[in-house]
Amino acid sequence: MSSPNDELDITLRPKKWDDYVGQQKIKENLKIFIKAAEQRKENFEHLLFYGNPGLGKTTLAYLIAQETGKELKIISAPAIEKTGDLAAILTNINPGSILFIDECHRLAKNIEEYLYPAMEEFKLNLIIGKGPMAKTMEIEIPRFSLIGATTRLASLSSPLRSRFGAIFGLNFYEDSDIEKILERSSKILNINIDQESIKIIAKCSRSTPRTANHLLKRVRDFAQVKGKGEINPKITEQALESLEIDKKGLTAKDKKILESIIKKFNGGPVGLQALAAASYEEKETILDIYEPYLMQVGFIKRTSRGRVATKAAYGYLGEKYEQGGLL
Repeated sequence: MSSPNDELDITLRPKKWDDYVGQQKIKENLKIFIKAAEQRKENFEHLLFYGNPGLGKTTLAYLIAQETGKELKIISAPAIEKTGDLAAILTNINPGSILFIDECHRLAKNIEEYLYPAMEEFKLNLIIGKGPMAKTMEIEIPRFSLIGATTRLASLSSPLRSRFGAIFGLNFYEDSDIEKILERSSKILNINIDQESIKIIAKCSRSTPRTANHLLKRVRDFAQVKGKGEINPKITEQALESLEIDKKGLTAKDKKILESIIKKFNGGPVGLQALAAASYEEKETILDIYEPYLMQVGFIKRTSRGRVATKAAYGYLGEKYEQGGLL
């Protein structure tokens, strides 16, 4: 069952190219890529999107399906546990459909190997039985287009990566683009908000549309309960302070990671495992959620020896900068 937040996120998704703000070069390339395939009356080649969570990979898949009029089937890679699961998915899709596999770097190795001939030849080579009695069965499947999404391109196996016709990396957004997204979202959600409040939320959004929309909804809650339903700079700042989000979008968790590097490891370098233990966070969470943005704002550098806190991080936290192990 979907949550109200999931339904809101779907409501805010762009329905046409003009509504999709940012990633301009990717949009232009996708339009050409898809238009050319349509002119040849072919399915477009398999696509791979990579980038940090919340930058719009799933939204692009929805938008491509909307623009091409194709059926879209969405599955998360960990949900495909057995080859039979993959066979059931691929034999039941309609010709020309789009299959979107989220977090495709988490596909099991045996699933990947069955996926290769499906992507290249639109066939499944299944093994029936075990031992000397095992037989191979070849099944024709409908032609489809696969769109893969991953937050970790380097973790994707080389054979799988090479089977995508085009690979696109999504970048963090400029504040000006985040402001446009917030303006559109506030109109859809019928939120009364001034331009200054939009700018404040945009600066705290970690350059990520999903985070911006989530903050907008949380500030709306504060305005509804503690104000008159209108979002102004005062209520916006109160809401963000209550949520422990500062003017750069850093949370208490972000600061704990920075403080761990500075105070426990003299600024670094420190390995991921040691940092996870010192900050009481999982390695994957640091890698996927916190580190990308801390690097984006220039508070962490990644070196061959580990993570290092920059002089800017010291200054932001009000700590005295010492050369130590810093670059």
